Amino acid sequence: MKRVFKTRYFSRWMRKTELTDSALCAAVAEMAQGLIDADLGGGIVKKRVGLAGRGKRGGARTLVASNKGNRWFFVYGFAKNDRANIAVDELEALQGIAEQLLAVTGRQLDEAVEDGALQEICHDH
Repeated sequence: MKRVFKTRYFSRWMRKTELTDSALCAAVAEMAQGLIDADLGGGIVKKRVGLAGRGKRGGARTLVASNKGNRWFFVYGFAKNDRANIAVDELEALQGIAEQLLAVTGRQLDEAVEDGALQEICHDH
């Protein structure tokens, strides 16, 4: 069973964009098939996600913590026109977050959803 989440931080950022949960779910479906824009190491992958009417080129960049199988966590996002990429120290911090997220049990994930720390999207079970 594939589980897809967004962190509270990502959800807050996403509200300022035109991104939708369905666009994120479509991005996960692509990534699950190997269509990843960049593997940044340490469980972090980069994926461009198109915004309504603008396509992927003018869209958002998302950083996703994943085991590239059944767990996907949207942890960071930025608009291409806001910045080109992330700094090394930011990547290292995100890799630490990825390590923690990918180590938790299914029960702990359920608790994080109940607490509001994570929001589960893409229910495909």
